[in-house]
Amino acid sequence: MAHYLLFYDLAPDYLERRGQFRDEHLAQAWAAKDRGELLLGGALTEPTDTAVLLFQCDNPDVVRRFAEEDVYVKNGLVRAYRIRSWATVVGTEPTTPIHPAT
Repeated sequence: MAHYLLFYDLAPDYLERRGQFRDEHLAQAWAAKDRGELLLGGALTEPTDTAVLLFQCDNPDVVRRFAEEDVYVKNGLVRAYRIRSWATVVGTEPTTPIHPAT
């Protein structure tokens, strides 16, 4: 398993328009969480111009499929997205734990 970050570049009117799509977006996100794929997700604030979602899965296709099926992406609330693999080394469940030399 690997960690992937999904970055959403949000439209300037994201906060004003998200209400009509939010339930469908959240249902998709909670379903991904229930499958064990999505660990955390949410929008950055002050300003709310980016959202970040942390996935744990075998390959980035899972993340790409999530984005392509997301109602926020389909309806222009997300201007662009990008997926980055994340080499996690410290924390509760790093994919490649590295400890200091003793």
